Amino acid sequence: MRPTRATVLLTAGLVTLLGVPAAVAAETPSDLYVSNRAGANCADGGTGSRSVPFCTISAAAKAVQPGQTVRIATGTPYAESVTIDRPGEPGKPIALVAEARDGYPQARLDTDRTLTISRAAHVRIRGLSVSGELRVDASTDVELTAVHAPLKVTGASADVRVSRSELEDVRIAGGSRRTVLSHNLVTGYLGSPVDAVDAPGTVITNNSFVLQCDAAVSLSGGSTGSAVFNNYVRSPGTCVAPKTRTGIAVTQSATTGTRADYNLIALVAGRAVAYQWAGTTYEQPAAFHTATGQGAHDILSRATAGFDAVDGITPLVDSADPTAPGALPTDYLGNPAADDPRVPNTGKDGAYLDRGAHESQDWLQTVRLALDQPWAPAGTPVKATAAATSRWSGPLTYRFDFGDGTAPVVTSEPTATHAYGTPCACTVKVTASNGIGQQRAAEQSAKVTATGALAAAVTATPFLPTAEEPRAYVAPLTFSVDARTSVAPWPIARVDVDFGDGTKTGADGLDPVRHAYAKPGDYTVTATVEDVKGSTSTTTRTVRADYAASGYVALAPTRVLDTRTTGSPLQGGTATPVTLPVVYTGSGPNHTAGMTAGVVNVTVTDATEDTHLTLWPSGQARPATSNVNVTAGGTSSNTVTVPVGADGKISARLNAGQATLVVDFIGYYQPNTGQRFSPIAPTRIADTRVGSGGILSAGQTRTVPVAGLHGIPADATAVALNLTSTDSSGNSFVVAYPRPDYRPNASHLNPEPGKDKSNQAIVPVGPAGTITLYTNTASTHLVLDAVGYYGKDGTTLFTPAVPQRLADTRTTGKLNPGATTTVAGIPAGAVGAVLNVTATDSTAPGFLTVYGHGSARPDASSLNTRPGATVPNHVTTPAAGGRVSIWNNPGGSTHVITDLLGYFTRG
Repeated sequence: MRPTRATVLLTAGLVTLLGVPAAVAAETPSDLYVSNRAGANCADGGTGSRSVPFCTISAAAKAVQPGQTVRIATGTPYAESVTIDRPGEPGKPIALVAEARDGYPQARLDTDRTLTISRAAHVRIRGLSVSGELRVDASTDVELTAVHAPLKVTGASADVRVSRSELEDVRIAGGSRRTVLSHNLVTGYLGSPVDAVDAPGTVITNNSFVLQCDAAVSLSGGSTGSAVFNNYVRSPGTCVAPKTRTGIAVTQSATTGTRADYNLIALVAGRAVAYQWAGTTYEQPAAFHTATGQGAHDILSRATAGFDAVDGITPLVDSADPTAPGALPTDYLGNPAADDPRVPNTGKDGAYLDRGAHESQDWLQTVRLALDQPWAPAGTPVKATAAATSRWSGPLTYRFDFGDGTAPVVTSEPTATHAYGTPCACTVKVTASNGIGQQRAAEQSAKVTATGALAAAVTATPFLPTAEEPRAYVAPLTFSVDARTSVAPWPIARVDVDFGDGTKTGADGLDPVRHAYAKPGDYTVTATVEDVKGSTSTTTRTVRADYAASGYVALAPTRVLDTRTTGSPLQGGTATPVTLPVVYTGSGPNHTAGMTAGVVNVTVTDATEDTHLTLWPSGQARPATSNVNVTAGGTSSNTVTVPVGADGKISARLNAGQATLVVDFIGYYQPNTGQRFSPIAPTRIADTRVGSGGILSAGQTRTVPVAGLHGIPADATAVALNLTSTDSSGNSFVVAYPRPDYRPNASHLNPEPGKDKSNQAIVPVGPAGTITLYTNTASTHLVLDAVGYYGKDGTTLFTPAVPQRLADTRTTGKLNPGATTTVAGIPAGAVGAVLNVTATDSTAPGFLTVYGHGSARPDASSLNTRPGATVPNHVTTPAAGGRVSIWNNPGGSTHVITDLLGYFTRG
C-alpha cells in the first residue's frame, strides 16, 4: 500500500502520453454561446453572446476563433450536422463544450446527425452526444472528452485523444497516428469495438469493452508501435457460428513495437479465444506470454459473469500499470486512483490503479453521532462519539464542532470530549472524511444549563383536536401539563401530576401529561418534577376546565338509538347512555373524535304518564333542566345541543313513567373543525299556507330554496331554522334533509291534528342550494323561519355549556299577552345563544318569539303555546349584553322556562 508511489507513477504515465503542457495564452477572447431552448432569444446572425446566443452549433463553429470556447446549452437536441473545419493555434485551441444543467449532462445532435472535424487542428470537444457519427479526418491535436458517439479517425489524423467517453464501433484508419483511447466505455455493434488499420502508435489503455463478436481490439495493417494496457474485456452471451470472439487480435504486420499487458479478458467458453497474435491463436495468457513476451500480467476468466467477485472485490482492483501510455490520474467518472485496503496492490511496482474504465472507490455511507451528556450543567465533560460505516472500513478523519464557538477538534479517533464554559442550546456536529474526500455529517443537540437547583415550572393548557388530524380522538375538557419550562440543570427523568380531581398520572422524561376532566370547573394542578440525579421539585397551577369554542359539522340525520327496536324502553329515574361517536360517510363509519357537543333530534313517544326528558354530558351530575315534555300517550320531539362526556357519550333520563326514545344524530361541534355560524334575525323562508304550493300532502316532498336567499349566502353548508306544523290532518312526522334523492330514516317534527307544533332543525344544504321536506302519513302546513347559517364566511364559534337554567317565570309570575321578558345570564361577550325554551300552563293558543335584546322584534315564532300542554323548543337566537328578549303574542298568558345550552362568540 504505497499511495505516494502510485501518484508518482500516474503522473509519469500522463507526461509520457501528453508531454509537458503548453503555457496558457495570456489573452483569451470571450466565450461564444449556443442555445435552442425555448425563450433563449437566439439568433444565428448575432454575435453569440450569452444574452443573444447562436441558435445552432454550426453557426458558432463558423464564427469561433482560436482560443475561444463555444458553450452549448443542453436539453433539446440540435437538428443539425456540424462540421469544424478551422484550426486553433498551439495553446489557443478551439473548444466546443456542453454546459450541463437540468439533468442533461450532454448536448445532443438529433437522430443520425453527424459531427465532423475536418482538416482542423487544436480542437477540444467535451460533452457532445452524436448518434450518427463523430468523424475526425485529416486533423491534428484533437481532444474528445465525455462524448457519446460512434467514432472514426481517418485521413492521416494525428494526436487524437479520446477519454472518459462512451464510444461505439471505433474505427482508426488511413495512416492516422498516435490516437489515444483512455478510460472509455466501448461497445462493438458492427464488429470489433476498436478496429485500427494502418494506424501506427495507437494507444488503448484503461478502457472497458463490451464485446459482441470479432475482437475487442483489432490492430492490423501498419498499426505498429501500438499499446494495449489495463483494459477490461467482457463478453456476455455467445457468438453465432462461424464467428469467433477474441480478446486482442494483432496481425503480423502490426506486431512490430506493439505491446500488451495488464489486461483482464473475460470470455465465456465456446467460440472464444483470448489472443490472436501474428496469426497464432492463444487460449491462455501464460502461453501467449511465453510465445510473444506480451501479457505477462494479463488475467483470463471463463466465468459467465465475466469474473468472480467476492464482497465487491474483483481482479480488476489495484492490479493495473499506472505508467502505461495513456493512463490518466482520474477515471471515466472523474474519480482518482484509490487504494482498496482489502486487497494487495498487484499493479506495476506495487501500485494500485484499477483495470478498465472505472476506478473502484471507497463509499462513506453514513455517520451517526451520540453524546453521553446531551443535557448537563456547564463544566460537565461531554463526550461525543461518531459511528461511521463505509465500504472499505479504511481510516477516517473526524471533525467535531461543539457549536459554542470553540475551535473544532480534528482527530482520527471517533470520539472527542469537551466541557462547555457557559450555558447554551448548542448543536454538536461531526463530519467524517475518508481518504478520497468523501464526507458525511451528523449532528445532535446539546442542552448546556446553568449550575443550581432543580426548580419545577409547568404550563397547563387545554389540549384540542387539530385541523390536520380532525379524527384523532381527543376527549372534551382535556388538559396538557408540560414541564419543559422547568429550570433543570440535569435531564428530567419523570413528571408526576395530580390533576386536582382525584386523578394522578405521570410520564417518563419530558413528554406532556394529559388528562380529561369529567366536568367543567376550577382545579388545582400539582406537578412534581424529578431529574436523573434524584432531585425533585413541586409546583402548582389553578386551571379552568371548560368546553372549547367550536365549529359545526353538519350531517345527514343518522338514527343512533331507537328503543322500539332494542326492546328496552326508558324507565323513569334511570339514566340511559347514548353513544354519539359514529358518523356514516361514503367510506364507512368514522369516529367523530374530538367533538365537544352533539346535536340530536330527540323524540319521546308512548309515554305512560305526563313526564319530561333531560339530556346531559355522560359522567356529570344531572342538571335541573328539561329538553322534551310529553303527555301520557302523546309524542313530542325537540332538537337538543348537549356536550359529550369524556367517554364520548350523553345521558338521557326520563323523569317518571315509561316511554320510547328515538335519537337522531344530526351534527356536532368540534374545535378547529367544521363551519362557523352567523346568526340572523328570524326570517321566514317558506310558508305552505301562502303561494301556489299549498299544503304538504301525506307521502309528499317539497323542495325549498335556501342558499343565496333571505340573507343566507350561496355557499352556506347548513341552515338553522324553526320548523312549525299547523292544520295537520293526523299524527305524522316530518323530516328535513339535504338531498331530494336520499331521505334518511329520521324525523324532526311530529305534527298532530288540532295542534300547532314547532321544533328547531339544523339542516345541511343540498348540492342545489336547497333543502327537502317530507311528511309521512298525514297532510300538514309547514312554516320555516331561518335563524342563521353555517358556512366558510361564518362569523362565530359555538361554546357548549352544561345545561343550566337561566329563568323560570313560575317563580316570578306568568308572561302576560303581548308582554316581553328579558332573560339574562348569557356570557357578556356572546353574540348568540342556544336555548331550550319551554312554555307551560298557557291560557290560550299562541306563540313566543325569542330575539336579541335591544333589537327589533322579528315577525316570526320560536315556539307555539297550547293550553294544557307543556311545549319545549330548541332556540338559536342573537344575543346582546348577555341577554335575550322573549315576547308573548296577545293570545293568552303563559309561563316561560329558559335553559342555556351554549353560546356563540366571534373568533
